[in-house]
Amino acid sequence: MGLRERKKDQTRQALSDAALRLAVDRGLEHVLVEDIAAAADVSPRTFNNYFSSKQEAIVWRTAQRTAGAADRLRARPAGEPLWEAMTNAVLAPYLDAGAPSEPWLAGVRQLLKNPALQGEVLKSHHSAELELAAAVAERTGAGEHEMLPRLVAGAVGLAQRVATEHWLRADPPLPIETHLRRALAELRRGLTEEPS
Repeated sequence: MGLRERKKDQTRQALSDAALRLAVDRGLEHVLVEDIAAAADVSPRTFNNYFSSKQEAIVWRTAQRTAGAADRLRARPAGEPLWEAMTNAVLAPYLDAGAPSEPWLAGVRQLLKNPALQGEVLKSHHSAELELAAAVAERTGAGEHEMLPRLVAGAVGLAQRVATEHWLRADPPLPIETHLRRALAELRRGLTEEPS
């Protein structure tokens, strides 16, 4: 990534971080694009060059982590078994994230009740799952019309969503990595056990 692209990525990240922080602190309905831009030290016009809405800005960082799993899967050693490679690729951005505070979790819980934000989350998950399915197809040699890549990517996406739900409800709060690792392990176990 060149200097210009790195600067653009840093601006996107700053806007996304500001949008999430302000929305958790104030509630989404009390945050304007102008507020987000000011918190990131850019103009509202710059915000609009990067994001079409405050919801998209809020979801961007999570979407990047999810979408980045495809690139991380492609980078895993070729001889590594698919599920092990997938687990490593999905967990990588969450390692050492630490446990969130209860006030932060409460703010995120409230934020996720917003229908417009829920729609943006679903849109980003779908896009990320398609990219992850393409990476699975490349790794396994599956044809473009085979089901396996989409099934694997969909199952991993569901594991991420379930892990997030548990992370939001955990008492005491735990790092999301803990929940995600457990969800992926349980999914793997469920897929490999013989039916009784």
